[in-house]
Order: sequence, then structure tokens, then C-alpha cells
Amino acid sequence: MSLDIRGVALSAEQAAQRISELVRETPLERSPFFSDKFSAEVYLKLENQQRTGSFKLRGASNRLMTLSAEQRAKGCVAASSGNHGAAVAYAMRALDANGVIFVPEQTSKAKVDAIRNYGGDVRFFGSDGLDTEQHARQFADINGMFYLSPYNDAEVIAGQGSCGIEIANQLADADIVFVAVGGGGLISGVGSVLKTKNPDIYLVGCQPDASAVMAKSIQAGHILDIPSEPTLSDGTAGGIEAGSITFDICRQLADEFVLVSEAEIAQAMREFSVEQQSEIEGAAGVAIAAMDHCRRLIAGKKVVVIVCGGNISQETLDASRGL
Repeated sequence: MSLDIRGVALSAEQAAQRISELVRETPLERSPFFSDKFSAEVYLKLENQQRTGSFKLRGASNRLMTLSAEQRAKGCVAASSGNHGAAVAYAMRALDANGVIFVPEQTSKAKVDAIRNYGGDVRFFGSDGLDTEQHARQFADINGMFYLSPYNDAEVIAGQGSCGIEIANQLADADIVFVAVGGGGLISGVGSVLKTKNPDIYLVGCQPDASAVMAKSIQAGHILDIPSEPTLSDGTAGGIEAGSITFDICRQLADEFVLVSEAEIAQAMREFSVEQQSEIEGAAGVAIAAMDHCRRLIAGKKVVVIVCGGNISQETLDASRGL
């Protein structure tokens, strides 16, 4: 199945209206520090201030709200490294639905606690996000439940696209957008909206060197099954489900992929902390760090960086400070 970019953009408009009571419109703030550092007009799209602390609430809410009453009654199953799980749990509680959320065994305690605090039934399986996804999908099939993918779902992508609608309304003349990429749901939704409104906008997909499955898959021309190394960017880590609809749409939309090191991610996290007086997770640091690789490209331009989430464990925060 392939998705038409204009169709995704239209679905995102519908999603934005549908989820407006559950999802917060997040600020887009000019950053004096990063603007000076890169000789550009740098704006931070603060999805770390979203309810549940990440953009994932957009897609989870839209998918749950588009299910039939019968599907919702049978329950949902999700797989997550943390943020999608928290979003699903939050949305299920708000919509009076039930389900199970599987997470990899190494998922941070902070993210597990967040899911449980929103009422989620957390279960552990696997060491790689893709293993967890495959198990969750199988569990859903066996139990007659709906599997709510973190990215491989048109309505999830449409929900994430609502972030792009906000960006277009907040800064209509943006030149370049930096987006952290894991499974590709965020860049697929946001990119579809922004490219439909302005085909010339430049979209940069950002990944850690330690887990660059999407970038390497696009380079190879097909989805690769390759291992990931440990990374501060746990929100983007792991493999991509075979046949994922995000692969083709990322291949169409991303003008460039930038890979960043763990030290660069840590530095970006520290700089943001000083600038904004708040902590962000590694995936958000990836998008910020990628700007350093694109100094010539962004100089003098209006740049948006999606700060995709702020949920970080003390252990990971400590690790970032040691790099």
C-alpha cells in the first residue's frame, strides 16, 4: 500500500479537527541561541510540551477516534519504546477504551511509569523495537484486538500531520524543517502537509548513527533488517516493520538524511537545556544536532526544528552528561 501525499495532507486536516479536544497546539518559538549559532532564524516546535510529553499523542488519538465502536470494544494493542505507549494509554483512558501495551525489555523505567500512570497495562517483550512490534501484532491477531502501530498506519500518520498544519499556520514561510526519524510516522505526516502547501520547503530527516535504519534502507532501496546499537535517542531506535507504508513516503519526502553521533546528540540536549530551562529526550536532540551538519544550507534561512519529545529518564540524562 502506498500513500498519496496530498491525500495524507487532507487526512491530516481532518485529523486536526477530530483530535483538537485531546491534543494541545504546541508553541513555535524563535530560539535566540540557535539562531545566533547557525546564522539563521531558528524556530523550535515544542512538542515536548504536548500532553504526554511528545508528538505521539496526535497519531494515537486520531487512530483511536477513527476506530469503530466494535473495534474499540474489543480493545487495542500497541508496541512502543515509551512515548507511543504513553500516548495510547492517555487516549484510551480519555475515550474509555482498554488495551495492552508491549515495550522492549530495556525500556526506561521513567517511560514505563508514564504509561502506567495513564492507566496502561504494560507488558515486556523483546530487545529491539521491531521484535516488540511483531509480537504485539501477533498478540492482537490471536486475541481479536486492534493493533495500533506507532507509525505503520495511515490514520496515525494523519494524526502526526496535525503538527505540520500548526507549523504552516505559525510560520507560513519556513524554508527548512528538521525532523527526527524512527519508523517515519512524524516526517511522513508533517512532510506531506508542508510539501503540499509549499513544494519547495526542504525536509531533513535526522537519525542517530547508532540506529539509522530508515536512512540506510532508503539508500539501499528497500527496508533493511539490520541491528541497532545503543543510543540516547531511544525514541527513534530499532527496526522498521516489513512493508511499512512510511518507507515509500519518506523516500518521496525527505530531501536529505543527516546522521549524528551520540556526542552530538548529548551536546544538543545540553544546549537546549540551557536555552529553554527544560530537558528533552535524545530523539529531540538528534534533530537539533543535525543543524550543525547543515550550516551552509540553513544560513540566512527560516528553520524549524521539531522538538519531538521531552520524556527522559534520569539514567539517560546522566549518560548524556557524560558524553
